[in-house]
Amino acid sequence: MNRIDRLFGISTLLQSNRFSTAEQIAERFSISIRTVYRDLKALNEQGIPVCFTPNRGYHLIQGYFLPPVSFNLEEANALLLVEHLLNAFSDKSIQNQYQSALQKVKAVLKPSQKEKIELMASNIKFQVPARLTNDYEHLSVLQTAILDKTLLQFTYTNANEIRSERRTEPIGLIFYAFSWHLIAWCHLRGEYRDFKVSRMEQIKPLNLPFSIEDHITVEAYMKLLPVNF
Repeated sequence: MNRIDRLFGISTLLQSNRFSTAEQIAERFSISIRTVYRDLKALNEQGIPVCFTPNRGYHLIQGYFLPPVSFNLEEANALLLVEHLLNAFSDKSIQNQYQSALQKVKAVLKPSQKEKIELMASNIKFQVPARLTNDYEHLSVLQTAILDKTLLQFTYTNANEIRSERRTEPIGLIFYAFSWHLIAWCHLRGEYRDFKVSRMEQIKPLNLPFSIEDHITVEAYMKLLPVNF
């Protein structure tokens, strides 16, 4: 990678992440820490306001945005392949959002690139097992509640077909055993529970803050799972 491409890549990385350490930048672009410092100085000299926050890392000054990113054909093809994977491993809410994002990518491609993308799309096919067909639209709502740390209420049907109303504090999503699972503190049971997303209905964000400030991490809960896949 030449230096111009690397500088553009670093600026894109800084725009994509809240904070990036010099070590992370060096590893991403296979360069030394000293070269990272020189590149960051070069970006500042070109008018891109790179800032540094102690103990957190480098970032672009708040409110500054780079011009729209362009994509090469290989990057666009990779995103196209991910679209098929998402159709197999996500639900309708995520699929719709990805479709919207992919359309924005296609909008900045050259006509010749669009023709090749369309050709590639017609030559990629996935045969998805029925058990991976997620016809619900829950994941986007669940993601929002996890990020905002707000309560969720929903009707849940367990493996014994018993329905119950649950008020929960969602901490994360895990995909295992070919299904999405919401990990949440359940007010009804008074403990962390694993809810299979396909069994959740009538999901209602309550916009109320968590009652517990220091929940366990999803990584910690994963160690309790009955399977390792």
